[in-house]
This record gives sequence, C-alpha cells and structure tokens, in this order.
Amino acid sequence: MTENNKILLVEDDRNFGDVLSSYLEMNDFDVVLATDGEQGLEKFKEGQYDLCIFDVMMPKKDGLSLAKDVRQLDQEIPIIFLTAKTMKEDVIKGFKAGADDYISKPFTSEELLYRIQAVLKRSQRTDQKDRSAKEFEFGRFHFDYPLRILTFTAADGSTAEDKLSPKEAELLKMFCVYVNDVLPRSVALKEIWGEDNYFTARSMDVFVTKLRKYLKPDENIEIVNIHGNGFQLRVQAEEKA
Repeated sequence: MTENNKILLVEDDRNFGDVLSSYLEMNDFDVVLATDGEQGLEKFKEGQYDLCIFDVMMPKKDGLSLAKDVRQLDQEIPIIFLTAKTMKEDVIKGFKAGADDYISKPFTSEELLYRIQAVLKRSQRTDQKDRSAKEFEFGRFHFDYPLRILTFTAADGSTAEDKLSPKEAELLKMFCVYVNDVLPRSVALKEIWGEDNYFTARSMDVFVTKLRKYLKPDENIEIVNIHGNGFQLRVQAEEKA
C-alpha cells in the first residue's frame, strides 16, 4: 500500500466524521468528508479516490443507494460500509450493493484502519494480476485457454480432454490467474457477465459447480467458497510416493 491513499468518507454525524478523518490523516491518508449521500456523490464525481467509506443510514441518499450510484461510475473502487445495523439481511444488502467490507458500530479506530489496509492490499493485488497468459499448468491439468481444452494427465500417463464452453473457459482462466488466492465474486461477475446482481451470481454458482466436476479427477485441487467474498482455486503440491 502506498502512502497518501485518498479516501472519500461519507458520514452524517459530523463530529464522528471529523474524528475519523483526523485519525486517518494521522495515518497518512488524504480524507474528503461529506455529510450526506447526495453530497458524497458530488464529491466522488469531482475527485479521484482509492477507497470509499459510507455510513449506511444517512439523509437525502442512504449509503446503499450511494454505493450503487458510485458503482455506475467506477466498478472497481473499494467500498467499506459503516453501520449500526448487524442483521444478516442488512449485511447481505450491503454486499449486494457492492461492499468490499462491512463494519458495525461501535468499532475501534484501529479495527477500521486494519480493514482499510486489508481492502486496499486486496484491491492492489487484483490490479496487478497478469491476465495475458494463454496456457496454464496446475496440478495434473493443462488448460489451453484459446482452444478451451482442459487436459488431465493420470498417474499412468494416460490423458483425458474436456472441451469447455466459452463461459467455462473464461471462468477457469480467472481461477488460474488467481490460483491459491481469492477470486472476488464481484470481479468475476463484472468481467465475465458484465454486471454483479442476484441473477448473474446464481449463474456463476452453476458454472463453478461445472468446473468442480471437471477438476474432480485431481484430489489435490478444489474450488472453495470464501463466504462473503468469492472463491479460491486451491492447488496443493502432490505428495510423493
């Protein structure tokens, strides 16, 4: 993480917002504070930011609506929600609105700082992924992305091929790029399906199930669901006999 990342903080409690701003500025962040959702949207349009922090319950425009509007302008900007709500339904709404993290009040300044740093690091790792590769080796598999052919080589040297559909190939390529790292659900949905909503998320789940079947012959490989974030293609080193 570089110094002086710029944060848009939208918090309707001015005193609380000032305290958070001062604390973050002490930790080498540049902070722009807005006190309602409409003002927050205008500030976002006027500047360039590395991360947004939105209170959920605000006048004029709530944080969930603000996040949706911001996502129309920038699909990649990390967003953290602040809220007094802790019900599961509210957390789900937050992530569906595009949250990268969700922190419930009351919280310590140190906890918020840790979460900001974690989200920024995750975001920067995503930006640095090399997506130019066309062929991938993982476990006992070879994946030819342009031809959409997945080849499995058994211990006895015999091989078996599967021809993937275009979407299966796109998703498997992303898993290969992120191998042993978390593939954020929102990143995959936006790049492959073009949008992140309930229906595209269910479609992605179906394709993940299909890929799991293709990869089943290698017991050292699995696609794991990372709750509230995405999926991980885990490839363990094969044990030597």
